[in-house]
Amino acid sequence: MKFLDEAKIYLKSGNGGPGCVSFRREKFIEFGGPDGGNGGRGGDLILEAVEGLNTLIDYRYQQHFKAKNGTHGMGRNRTGGDGADVVLKLPVGTQVLDEDRETVIADLTEPGQRIVLLKGGDGGMGNAHYKTSTNQAPRKFTPGYPGQEMWVWLRLKLIADVGLLGLPNAGKSTFLSAVSAARPKIADYPFTTLWPQLGVVERDGEAFVVADIPGLIEGAHEGAGLGTRFLGHVERTGVLLHLIDGTQEDPVKAYRTIRKELKLYAQELAEKREIVVLNKIDAIPADELKEKLKKLKRAAKTEVMAISAVTGEGVTEVIRALRPIVKEYRAAEKKAEALESGDVEAVSAESGEWRP
Repeated sequence: MKFLDEAKIYLKSGNGGPGCVSFRREKFIEFGGPDGGNGGRGGDLILEAVEGLNTLIDYRYQQHFKAKNGTHGMGRNRTGGDGADVVLKLPVGTQVLDEDRETVIADLTEPGQRIVLLKGGDGGMGNAHYKTSTNQAPRKFTPGYPGQEMWVWLRLKLIADVGLLGLPNAGKSTFLSAVSAARPKIADYPFTTLWPQLGVVERDGEAFVVADIPGLIEGAHEGAGLGTRFLGHVERTGVLLHLIDGTQEDPVKAYRTIRKELKLYAQELAEKREIVVLNKIDAIPADELKEKLKKLKRAAKTEVMAISAVTGEGVTEVIRALRPIVKEYRAAEKKAEALESGDVEAVSAESGEWRP
């Protein structure tokens, strides 16, 4: 299945059905009254977040979605049928943006979440509705109310616990394949990964999701190399795993390039927890490795872990370092959700100490 994280589509809810002008006509009933029924309601346009989807490819080739119109009213006080709704099934993490591609209309972050984006038009009234003591044979009716329509952008931001960052050819895909069952394309040249990949890491009965995004380049915050779209996929992560190719001459420059792009794209992204990892240590002499780790530690102002995604050296230690951060992030997310919903009995999943 091909990956697609943006799509523009046209949406329209159904029109309401018109009311009916009708009079009762039966044998032996000389003056039958009005019996025109009301029109049916137009169908709604509904968005639903479902599990098991991680691409918007279904909206690449079908871009127009219209709910059914309501049926017109009929004689004998028969109300027209309501139009069928249209439900768009979207991956969890999909944002719905206005045509300006900036205004967020809806954000689907939970499996099963449903949003009525466009309501169908109400049905019109039949002439039976307008009968009064002074007007017993009205011929008045109203047409159905029109539905709503709009063009929107769908933008998918993958929901993962850990975001893999780094310049092209830093070894991100190799790391993902080493720690999970994901099998991304791996080759010895830049830009092997052309779209984000997800992998589930399982250790000691616990699991978390890692998102591998294509390598970033200088100017990514302005869209260079589709950087803005790729950076969006790590916005929802709890921790960033910054991989640096240890075989290059200046790992510090590589580290600072990515950090600069994060800050220019969004300050919130730059402030996320980060683990810095020097990769490909199996191809570096011991004295050179020691010097590069020293310089990188000074630049990053934090401990730098050293691994070889190919041989597996140091990979387990990185997973162990990620687990408590992911657990802390998930607990904070639950706390925020409980505060937002006003759940006074909410307790931190781990400590049991927090109460609003």
